[in-house]
Amino acid sequence: MMFARCCLLPPPFLSAVKTRCFAGETSDTGLLFREKLIYLQDLNVDPHKALRVNPSLRAAPISSVLSVETLLSSTGLSRPAVGRILDMFPDLLTSDPESDILPVLNFLSDEIHLSDQDIPKSISRCPRLLISSVDFQLRPALAFLRTLGFVGRDAVSSRNTVLLVSSVERTLVPKIEFLEEGLGFTRDEVAKMVVRSPALLTYSVENNLAPKVEFFVEEMRGDVKELKRFPQYFSFSLERKIKPRHRLLREHGILMPLSEMLKVSDGQFNLWLVELRLRSVERRL
Repeated sequence: MMFARCCLLPPPFLSAVKTRCFAGETSDTGLLFREKLIYLQDLNVDPHKALRVNPSLRAAPISSVLSVETLLSSTGLSRPAVGRILDMFPDLLTSDPESDILPVLNFLSDEIHLSDQDIPKSISRCPRLLISSVDFQLRPALAFLRTLGFVGRDAVSSRNTVLLVSSVERTLVPKIEFLEEGLGFTRDEVAKMVVRSPALLTYSVENNLAPKVEFFVEEMRGDVKELKRFPQYFSFSLERKIKPRHRLLREHGILMPLSEMLKVSDGQFNLWLVELRLRSVERRL
């Protein structure tokens, strides 16, 4: 689906704050500025933050700001969702809908092949898409991901379009190389891991991947081949889940596959632990 510029219709609240500014019935810059602040507040955009981050907003006509909201709303985003996005990225408030935002929406529709229902989901999950260049960021990232195997039924979807805002050279490639070198896997083996668990490409090497590999190899004495079978290991908290559960298993001399150790709830894990201990006692009797 190709997106097109939508007609500009002021939101209902503006009738209460003299929508004549849209018709040019007043040239009072102070009044126009106050109405702009009221508009932003009604949208739940912090005007002070927005003006600090985007000084151009001060001189921008409210009609241009409204055109941004109108286009984003046309995708199916609710007004609160639009306000949240504009508050996160105030530079969008003075962007050109046709040259800045439409190319991103058309990319999601025509090249990622997201449905009309999935486009707003994708934007809500990763608003940074809207401030990313199609030519210099999104399209190169998509091409790289496809070389890893994000094609067919594993193609990039609304659930993982966040990967598209990552720099190929500065972010994605270093993570792939770490998994190759740190685990001794081939590029094909790593590719299968990240396709199975795309979140791997969103984790920090220093704060997530490296410490968990080190703990798994040195403390758990694990076989790295198990990480190929269960790459979701990296999605669990090292301090809150991996270390405590490993400690309990070690204290009771129990061996358990990573997937069984981590995927179950705390209650289920503790129940299994009791059952395994009872079986161990029964075998000794």
